[in-house]
Amino acid sequence: MRNQETRVRGIAARAGGWSARHRWAAVGIWVLFVVLAMGLGSAAGRVDVKDSDQMGGETHTAARIVEEAGIDEPASESVLIQAKSDGLKATDAEFRAAVGAVVTAVEETGKVTGVTSPYDAKTISKDGRSALVQFDMRGEADTAGDRVEPVLKAVEGVQKEHESLRIEEIGGASMMKTFDDAFGDDFKKAEYSAVPVALGILLVAFGALVAALVPVALAITAIIATMGLMGLVSHFQPMSETANSVMLLVGLAVGVDYCLFYLRREREERAAGRDAQTALRIAAATSGRAIVVSGVTVCVAMAGMLFTGIAEFEAMGLASLMVVAVAMVGSVTVLPALLSLLGERVEKGRVPFLRRRRPSGSAGEGSRFWTAVLKRVLARPLLAAVVAVGALLAVAAPALGMKTQNLTLDQEFGDSLPIVQTYNRVNEAFPGGSDPAEVVVKADDVNAPEVRAALADFRERAISSGASRGPVDITVHDEQNVALVYVPLVGGSDQDRAGESLDKLRDEVRPATLGRVDGVEAPITGQVAGNKDFNDQLVGSVLPVFAFVVVFAFLLMLLSFRSLTVAITSIVLNLLSVGAAYGILVAVFQHGWGASLVGAEGVGAIITWLPLFLFVILFGLSMDYHVFVVSRIREARLRGRSTRDAIQHGVVTTAGVVTSAAVIMVAVFAIFGTLSMQSMKQMGVGLAAAVLIDATIIRGVLLPAVMSLLGERNWYLPKWLHRLPDLTHDESPEAIAPTVRDGERGERGEPVGV
Repeated sequence: MRNQETRVRGIAARAGGWSARHRWAAVGIWVLFVVLAMGLGSAAGRVDVKDSDQMGGETHTAARIVEEAGIDEPASESVLIQAKSDGLKATDAEFRAAVGAVVTAVEETGKVTGVTSPYDAKTISKDGRSALVQFDMRGEADTAGDRVEPVLKAVEGVQKEHESLRIEEIGGASMMKTFDDAFGDDFKKAEYSAVPVALGILLVAFGALVAALVPVALAITAIIATMGLMGLVSHFQPMSETANSVMLLVGLAVGVDYCLFYLRREREERAAGRDAQTALRIAAATSGRAIVVSGVTVCVAMAGMLFTGIAEFEAMGLASLMVVAVAMVGSVTVLPALLSLLGERVEKGRVPFLRRRRPSGSAGEGSRFWTAVLKRVLARPLLAAVVAVGALLAVAAPALGMKTQNLTLDQEFGDSLPIVQTYNRVNEAFPGGSDPAEVVVKADDVNAPEVRAALADFRERAISSGASRGPVDITVHDEQNVALVYVPLVGGSDQDRAGESLDKLRDEVRPATLGRVDGVEAPITGQVAGNKDFNDQLVGSVLPVFAFVVVFAFLLMLLSFRSLTVAITSIVLNLLSVGAAYGILVAVFQHGWGASLVGAEGVGAIITWLPLFLFVILFGLSMDYHVFVVSRIREARLRGRSTRDAIQHGVVTTAGVVTSAAVIMVAVFAIFGTLSMQSMKQMGVGLAAAVLIDATIIRGVLLPAVMSLLGERNWYLPKWLHRLPDLTHDESPEAIAPTVRDGERGERGEPVGV
């Protein structure tokens, strides 16, 4: 093994060595980078994803036509006036008086335009018990929620005067305000509480304030720098608020994890008697290398989102990729410099009542709990592997019946908001009225006789085909030669039935009417159409994304460990982890098993975007632990330990840091599981469950059991692959002891199979 070699190779080792020698320069460069990135990003401003780029298919085409025509569709509102008993009808004087009072009240606010009475627009339900007063909010639709408060109060005032009627407002602006009030602060609190939670766990893990602050500080600076970079990059790839939230979540998780890996290894080496310089060099060459391998793998996984063709996913993927790359670079550059500067002061700020923790791998060889577990696993590896795989497959089994759909309003929010009940009442009285399909008709001359005839024919056939019960409204924009046709769909909030109605419009009604006129474009959009187009595009991108992530992760593991076996087992174990997370999601949120334990409801489906999102995120984050543990096992094997001893040493000595990292991730993700929105609960529970399974069953039981069964075959690399680039030589010579067991060497004095 050339134990006398003093030169350390590898990017991580060289970067760490340079930073330790030029610590003030390294810290200064990092601070300058963060300040410049944030400053330039703020100056450039952030470009967000346009509505026309959010979706694919007809939804995208419709949004593009409206955008190019310069048509600003206002935020539409409706006031439901409904009799509480069967006796009162819309034709009665009391009902008419309430309608008149609503019309007058909303007009007097000065915030609305185009107020229409149900008696003029014929928006009266078939049973005569319900009617809709409709109007538009003045100003831009995107900010209508900020101006709707006076209108809502005016409607509430009318309600107080007519107790025999139910008078409620609903629409784009009122829903926007309601959700912002109910959940806007919810999201901010979740994001802000993630940092204190992580800091608290690190305080327990290290028992010292300074040691706990270092990972959090580096993670936060990495996030700040990435926010600036997002502003610059957004001029080429638009970003979004969702991408910003995901970036924060991923950045905090990996940023803290990477620093944790590095810091714990440095403390471990110092506890073992190394001087400060040697300890840093060993940490750079071992944990630093694991961070680089893990970071690149996570970046590759996040890049998989770029293959979806969905702008929101592309923004999330690119933002996550950037924050992981920045956190990785910071961990292997500025962190060694900080540790060199702090020295023993990293132990400052001891927390009372917490005993000083002995780093894993010092005299005690790590966690007693995992030592006991490993003893039993390695004693009967086949039994342990069979039990672990069986348990994971059993947990994953419900995923075979996974149903995905975009959640309806009542599925997403339950009965927690009064406006959800209003939404349901409107849909019952006027099926599809709250979420009509919108046909965007573009023609060379929208007033041409054949176009007018086709529009009239479309309106008639939409109702006669059974796709709609009407009324079908048409708004013509003469100057832009665009007509907007609003079609309430039969099925209303029932996504399956409404989808069937949409198919009738697209496949039967449109071809027989508007489709017969040359030069006419008539894409159909709306809530139901958007959901369908999104689903279709997402389903079409699943295979390319899965293939890209799996293939490139396999190649990276193959190059990083020069072992075909390690690369294959890495992929299989990660897939098992993701499968188990899917199974938990389906069991809890689709079937409702134990849903009350996480404050959720069995909504009968998983939100469409989540499975692919979880796969990419989990596949990347799982590599953190896997690379760290396997790197430690390989390092111990290179020192000359037997494969079994190397496995035990690698797993046990990394147990503390993996547990701490997992607890932080689970805690941060679980915060999002406490939000009121079912989609956020699903994301939080799915991520937290997967990380917990990954850090315990996968890394603590299944990985050592499988590696024990494989023995020397763990390091198998076919001769025809020996020409692959060698990325394995980051091990520090100081970390390699001359104690090698008899019979374990090959012809060149290296461990057999390595």
